[in-house]
Amino acid sequence: MHFPELNEAQRRAVLAPIDKPILVVAGAGTGKTKTLTARITHLISQHNIAPSAILALTFTNKAAREMEERVASLISSSFYQQEKIGRTFHSLGVLILREQHRRLGIPKHFTILDESDKRSLIKEAMKYHDISTKEWEPKRISSLISRMKGLGTTAKDFQMGENPLHSVTKLVWTRYEELKSASNSLDFDDLLAKTYHLLKEDESIRTFYQKRWQYILVDEYQDTNRIQHEMLRLLLGDRGSFFAVGDGDQNIYSWRGADPRYILQFEKHFPNGDVILLEQNYRSTKNILSVAHHIISKNTERIEKTLRTENEEGEKVLFYEAYSGADEANWVAEKTDEYLSQGVSPDEIAVLFRTNAQSRLLEEAFLRRGIPYHVLGVKFFARKEIKDLISYLRAALNPASLADVKRVINLPKRGLGKTSIARIFAGREEELSPRARESYSQFLLLLEKIRKTAEEKQPSEIIRFIIEESGLRLLLERGSEDDRERLENMEELVSYASKYDGMENALEHFLEEVALLSDQDSLSSSEKSGGKVKLMTIHASKGLEFEYVFVTGLEQGLFPSERGDAQEKHEQEEERRLCYVAFTRAKKRLHLSYARRRMIYGQEFAQEPSEFLHDIPNELLEDDGDTIPTIQYDDEEPTYVDENGVERRSYLDF
Repeated sequence: MHFPELNEAQRRAVLAPIDKPILVVAGAGTGKTKTLTARITHLISQHNIAPSAILALTFTNKAAREMEERVASLISSSFYQQEKIGRTFHSLGVLILREQHRRLGIPKHFTILDESDKRSLIKEAMKYHDISTKEWEPKRISSLISRMKGLGTTAKDFQMGENPLHSVTKLVWTRYEELKSASNSLDFDDLLAKTYHLLKEDESIRTFYQKRWQYILVDEYQDTNRIQHEMLRLLLGDRGSFFAVGDGDQNIYSWRGADPRYILQFEKHFPNGDVILLEQNYRSTKNILSVAHHIISKNTERIEKTLRTENEEGEKVLFYEAYSGADEANWVAEKTDEYLSQGVSPDEIAVLFRTNAQSRLLEEAFLRRGIPYHVLGVKFFARKEIKDLISYLRAALNPASLADVKRVINLPKRGLGKTSIARIFAGREEELSPRARESYSQFLLLLEKIRKTAEEKQPSEIIRFIIEESGLRLLLERGSEDDRERLENMEELVSYASKYDGMENALEHFLEEVALLSDQDSLSSSEKSGGKVKLMTIHASKGLEFEYVFVTGLEQGLFPSERGDAQEKHEQEEERRLCYVAFTRAKKRLHLSYARRRMIYGQEFAQEPSEFLHDIPNELLEDDGDTIPTIQYDDEEPTYVDENGVERRSYLDF
């Protein structure tokens, strides 16, 4: 197979030696997924490597599914369909922990805590130690625990030092681990941390998985954190059969622990490895790429590359200077309306912003004009009614999961008040009133029915059974319009669950994927959000592309954001990478805007234009408005020429 559909650099990557480490530095829109899936196809079809010996890792279920589908379309082999090549790092952790649950002393059907479940246990641990949640923010303690686990540190090893936060965290963390253990639960960080420690400390298990996966591939390699990188090294052992694809210029998740040094220092970690650059962009116009290059080229911590394209020159980047945040939102809505009237599909238009708070004004402007829109980031699986159904199922499979039991024990109302529930959780059921005892007995019977159904039925049938038998359908059907919408969402979960019907270990796969869904794995691609303009943070836009993209709020302090009085260099460079990601989402036309005045925390502030705007040469910009200044340059401070031809130093100097 010679892969005629690939360009020369892509083909060189696909056909590179399979026994040595290869890093493919793939710029935005250069076909990295195509290259990665072609590499997997090459391993199977040309080297007769069994799919079961291949492990391809990425960061979202969406990306893993896309990888599977592309490989399946290239290989018409029935045996391939039975193998799961693509996984996220977290789902890999779940797989290993479930297979080795006896070795770890945990049940196979352990509960995976989401962020709100985790926060609840953190608060409970704080209460146990009489630590005030007002004086010590649970979110800060939770974040510190996550960061430490990402570095491979355990609660036992964590050093308090002289930092008061560390002393408090030490106490809370230890109790938090006890609470999780009692409820047979793990959090997201455990899925990686426990897997890492297991592989590190048990040579026989490490050898078992090294033999199982002979060839390892990683997508979005720039997003790996320390513990993921160490897991990879443990799984690889001394073998060189490693293939990574990534782009340091798109590393925007340092706040999640992603460390760009692993891609920047690839040849240090893998001395005999090769690096191949993909620089042919198939997505954007030349003008858009040129603007993006002027932004990212100022970073010093990067692998040097310049994207090129055979696409048309394209229109200039449209720039708008708004008087206020509301004016900016109205402009975005007006331009969007123009495109829609010209026949542009709403699905090809995206409005990006740095923070979620910026969406309010944009939503108001879209509502006034009657433009259908969808705000990405509102997760389907974070909805209360969906979490209720999942908690019913998890409580039936794992009665020790007190968080799940507590969530549904009185849903619908069963006459079990706080006092009754406290007695139940304390193991004092004999103190319940006769009515409460009967209600609790009926609840336990319901959980047992759900458990038996889960053993015999497919995932979609199980969810349908819970909706009916719990009484939730009857309750919501008789309720308000909002209640009926909640019921529709529950029925949507039945449809989602049907995708797993017929799979081997279907229920495990269903619960695993629901627990591990990321912000890009919501049902945003369903018909509920189809035919609508997308509004989202720049972080949520990564991996997506649209014909028309608006990047709003290009103001100093907002984008780039400022964390304190002086940003560290790596934070400054990450903001620039984030800008690069935003610009390269656009295929046909890019729109940039900023507001001279913006309401922040109830007060109106004068805003300065983003330094990113000053990096763009005038000839690449087209202004949209009567008083939009033309950006000029000198070595000290950006200047502009106003509508009267007068040169000024500040955009605010009117």
